[in-house]
Amino acid sequence: MKVAAALAGGLAGTLTVASIHEALRRVTPNAPRMDLLDMELVRKGLKSINKKVPGETELQRWAVGGELLCDTAYYCLAAMGGKKGVWARGAVLGLVAGVSAVVLPKPMGLPSAPSNKTLGTQLMTIGLYVMGGLVAAAITQLVDNAQRKNEKEEEVFDSAEPYSASVS
Repeated sequence: MKVAAALAGGLAGTLTVASIHEALRRVTPNAPRMDLLDMELVRKGLKSINKKVPGETELQRWAVGGELLCDTAYYCLAAMGGKKGVWARGAVLGLVAGVSAVVLPKPMGLPSAPSNKTLGTQLMTIGLYVMGGLVAAAITQLVDNAQRKNEKEEEVFDSAEPYSASVS
């Protein structure tokens, strides 16, 4: 698959996770708060390299930027290995990301409550990332199919005999 298809899928997966996360946050008190976890991760990282931690608004921007970049790169992996297996790779990538978001915060010295508050929170966290992986796979496949179709049409057009009008 081409880079454009991978990037489109990766970005779509990332935006799906962020959108559903924000929607859940607004409707249920037990929603995962990955935004808080992301901000804490940036805060901890900056402190570990002895850099000044910005205020909350700037910290949130850094967290969103980091999430956009890293999650997009991560979900691009669904395109690795070609068309065959793109759905399985997307699902596995999402599952791994979701389980990691539930399991890893505590061992990393981060607060675990944002993704671990209740069993429902844990399931929503995992579901968010699985949905992101599936959307990444779907968009990757759609963009790849569109690119292949365009290439075939260009080949047909390029190989067609040029029209020549003859005047008798």
